[in-house]
Amino acid sequence: MFRGVLASGLLALRGLRLLRAPPLSVRQGSKRSCTVGVRSVDDGPKELSNFCLRSHTCGELRREHVGQRVMLCGWLQHRRCDRFVVLRDFHGQTQLIVPQDQLHGPGHELLHLQLESVICVCGEVRDRPPGQHNPNMPTGEVEVHISSVEVLNRSRKLPFQINEAVRVNESLRLQFRYLDLRSKQLQHALRLRSNLVMSMRTFLCSQGFVDVETPTLFKKTPGGAKEFVVPSREPGKFFSLPQSPQQFKQLLMVGGLDRYFQIARCYRDEGAKPDRQPEFTQVDIELSFTGQQAVQDLVEELLCHSWPCDLPPLAKPFCTLTYDQALNLYGTDKPDTRFGMQLVDVTGEVGNNRLTSEHASCRPRQSDCVRAICVPRGSELFCNEDFCTLKGLAKEHFNQEVIVMRLCGNDGETTSEWLSPGEQHALVEKCGAGPMDALLLAAGERSDVCLSLGKLRLECVQLLEKMGLSLRPCGLFQFLWVVDFPLFLPRKDNPTLLESAHHPFTAPHPDDAHLIYTQPQKARSQHYDLVLNGSEVGGGSVRIHNSQLQRHVLEKVLQEDTQQMSHLLEALDSGAPPHAGIALGLDRLVALLVGAHSIRDVIAFPKSFRGHDLMSNAPDWLSPEELAPYHINLCFPET
Repeated sequence: MFRGVLASGLLALRGLRLLRAPPLSVRQGSKRSCTVGVRSVDDGPKELSNFCLRSHTCGELRREHVGQRVMLCGWLQHRRCDRFVVLRDFHGQTQLIVPQDQLHGPGHELLHLQLESVICVCGEVRDRPPGQHNPNMPTGEVEVHISSVEVLNRSRKLPFQINEAVRVNESLRLQFRYLDLRSKQLQHALRLRSNLVMSMRTFLCSQGFVDVETPTLFKKTPGGAKEFVVPSREPGKFFSLPQSPQQFKQLLMVGGLDRYFQIARCYRDEGAKPDRQPEFTQVDIELSFTGQQAVQDLVEELLCHSWPCDLPPLAKPFCTLTYDQALNLYGTDKPDTRFGMQLVDVTGEVGNNRLTSEHASCRPRQSDCVRAICVPRGSELFCNEDFCTLKGLAKEHFNQEVIVMRLCGNDGETTSEWLSPGEQHALVEKCGAGPMDALLLAAGERSDVCLSLGKLRLECVQLLEKMGLSLRPCGLFQFLWVVDFPLFLPRKDNPTLLESAHHPFTAPHPDDAHLIYTQPQKARSQHYDLVLNGSEVGGGSVRIHNSQLQRHVLEKVLQEDTQQMSHLLEALDSGAPPHAGIALGLDRLVALLVGAHSIRDVIAFPKSFRGHDLMSNAPDWLSPEELAPYHINLCFPET
């Protein structure tokens, strides 16, 4: 396909008339070579200029190229002073200068072309005059004096400028994604993503893993997120798009393909968020005869091998926290460990105190816990409105009351009316608080207290950073393993029933295996999450490879219909080896590496917040005639 496009492009070029005949020749043959002066494309950087009309990229020219004749291709980025033109491709920019004798000749059209038109220029590389060097531009010491210009394609007037300094509404960017892709940020993100994937493939293949493509047309399976359904031509029967290749990769292990990986497309019919899309990509890995620690070691080696060379190298091994430790210290199962402000257990310091009527709803009971976080300089930097906002968030999301204690003076005294001076001192000392800090306290059931303070911890650090404090160093990447999750959780719609905390194929912790049959709600799992800077970028587990145990979990614990899973149960009963795996969220990982606010900024053609493709207006309507082969009739509720 590439050769066909290249050939058609060359044929089209023959039909274009040069504004001025270039001093070059194009030799036809099995190997095309473009000779420019004494320099050939074959003598240049092979990787970037082979198979192209150009001799150099727009980001390549330096002082050592002065005196050479070159051919550049790219987009018209900028014009100034009716003489200077900036040409851009996706490797950089080069300043062109139109000689005086061409201002009313061949160069005239170039100076009046619509920006973002595509051109090809030939000319001589010269040193810029003294005082005109641009240190902010890699090619800023040289410029190209144009001898000929060829307009390859004229651009229309675009809906927005391709300029990093111009802020464009995201909806407009998504509508004209093909233009947004020209931006420096997206180009960098997509190229980094490509290099990262290639490096991961190389490493995994070197370790004996086999890249296997699994189907995207599957069947609906119980549990998990909502699936997209796809109609078939058989009446009443539908495919489903898989949420992940989970079952397929386990079946590959049963089939003896003991090391599998895939850059897998996954689908979930749920609302989009900054770190979630209806369709996304994960690096999917599974291997046999292994355990939890071996999978974690593999992932650490994989990331260290594929880590971008312009970022600080990673240190192994990654830190590890249990689920309970993460909840107690950070109030979340995906903690950001780049800054402190850990939760402190102060039940012993204030747990037996009688609170004033103002805080009666927060009064700790004997079975409850009290936690606090210390906000550095919170009393100095936060106003009453900020504290009201924080308290409102805890109330809205967790129905949790929060008490604010401001520390003042050089000795860090509080103005609390419900603690004695001795108790205040003990509380301040336990939290490590100092003058002008603030304490946020919550009392109640441990999960609610920790989760609410965990959310406030993140809100506080964002407020402090907006006020000039640097708490999360830029360019710092801290990976963390979170392990020993609960195997089951109460269902939100019916707390008397259980659902899988991860997925129903996760094996129980060896020490808790007996609890599956007696107290499954107390069992821990062999599930492990990989967290980077407060975002979950991977999750995996040791799988259940025993058919009887898997059937018990599905039927007795989760009360699912195993008929839909008969293929997997039969496979596990056919000599399935012990196996485990993990899936890394490629979109989230790349977004964190480039500092993007949303994974939409690292996906070439993402969906909008509502899950729509604004560029092509998908999803779109189908006519009754088009739906008829699928035995579907549309019925709309009466308005």
